[in-house]
Amino acid sequence: MSEKKTLQLEIITPEKVAVHQDIDSLVAPGVEGSFGVLPGHTPFLALLGIGKLTYRSGKKEKRMAVNSGFAEILPHKVIILTNSAEHAEEIDRERAQAACDRAEKRLHTRSEDIDFERTRIALARAINRLKLSSSP
Repeated sequence: MSEKKTLQLEIITPEKVAVHQDIDSLVAPGVEGSFGVLPGHTPFLALLGIGKLTYRSGKKEKRMAVNSGFAEILPHKVIILTNSAEHAEEIDRERAQAACDRAEKRLHTRSEDIDFERTRIALARAINRLKLSSSP
């Protein structure tokens, strides 16, 4: 029996199945650092952080902004459950910049009404989207 040479990737958000395809490799942003996955990988579970997820199929590479979640890695399948996932080419830079500006303004405000942790996370998401939308 021959060894399967691809991984089935599923990226699922609360709104949709963002990706469902066979891939050759994956690099994801774990909370303790990025990790890579190839076919035949040892099974594990990982917490995802805010960051860039990259997957490759043949010579094509796709990049996505992901916003925390979980990854289940199996020898021939990767399931990503995330709050949001957006392909780099779909990112609205103006919207991301506005979110970044709003979060920075709120962080500099000294008010008890502001949830600083939530605002810090919103800023991290916006910065990730901006970086991803401008990088090749």
